[in-house]
Amino acid sequence: MLDHIILLKFMESTTNEQLHKVIERFKSLRNHLEGVLDLQAGLNFSDRNQGFQVVLTIRFENRGALQAYEVNPEHQACSAFIRESGRLDGIVVDIETSQK
Repeated sequence: MLDHIILLKFMESTTNEQLHKVIERFKSLRNHLEGVLDLQAGLNFSDRNQGFQVVLTIRFENRGALQAYEVNPEHQACSAFIRESGRLDGIVVDIETSQK
């Protein structure tokens, strides 16, 4: 099992409404992906956020599911939507996890 974590930073001109649309668009990916155990998205309310406003996470069954996600047309469209919404920067972290 592995967790795919994305932190996103947007332009100052990006509205709160646009951020919520990014979150909803990402959540809609769940209907188009195989091997997803969990999918979460939300606004980062930490006072140590370093400007990263949105957090997206997906827990996949295995690396094959992550690889399929990366080339999935719906994921590609969602990524384009995020860029069009004013994304300035992003950090992606992939970690293997175990369920205990």
